[in-house]
Amino acid sequence: MDPDPLLSRATRYTTLAAGAEAVAELEIKRSRFLAVLRRAGTEAEARALVDELRRSFHDARHHCSAFVLGPDRDVQRSSDDGEPSGTAGLPMLEALVLRRTGTDDRGRDVADLSDVSAVVVRWFGGTLLGAGGLVRAYSDAVSQALDGARLVTRQRMRLYRLPASHADAGRIENELRAAGTAVLGTGYGASGAEIGLALPDDEDAAATLAARVASLTAGTGQLRPAGVDWVDLPR
Repeated sequence: MDPDPLLSRATRYTTLAAGAEAVAELEIKRSRFLAVLRRAGTEAEARALVDELRRSFHDARHHCSAFVLGPDRDVQRSSDDGEPSGTAGLPMLEALVLRRTGTDDRGRDVADLSDVSAVVVRWFGGTLLGAGGLVRAYSDAVSQALDGARLVTRQRMRLYRLPASHADAGRIENELRAAGTAVLGTGYGASGAEIGLALPDDEDAAATLAARVASLTAGTGQLRPAGVDWVDLPR
């Protein structure tokens, strides 16, 4: 279940695209490191990835993990799973938490990755890597998986429904998309169509949308508020 969007301090953050999995594999002195990253909205979902990989790769010696959850990134956990303390889980967590995902309006780097569970499975190759070598290996495995990950911006949005006739729905939807409005889809019923819309959670954006709808519908369109929720937006 998604967190209540009205209770978070953050209004947006970065996460993995829904249904996407990011994977990377390293081999260092015959030790094999397999990193798997998935989106997770709860601790149970994050830990489920560990359990799944432990069953799938039961021959591996270690299944180290880290996850960060929530818009405010206030849930952060890690496990070394038998590796020397601080050499696996914590470097993995830092690779998630410190990941630069873009820049803000002032051009400053932003690190806001969240709702991500990472597991690195290690098959021991017979040669000890030392504390520094383990830290680098686990951190690099997660970082390389992130390099190939599909990321989205998850933003707190106001949701609206806009009724329209079958004849007008396609035109209105296309013009709203062209103007930069997030269109979540259009449903068609016997009595007409309904366009789902989302916009940033602020009054100026709401006023702009209302004016745009009035122009497109000659004043007949009536926006119906549908609450506030988190919406995935392409990057």
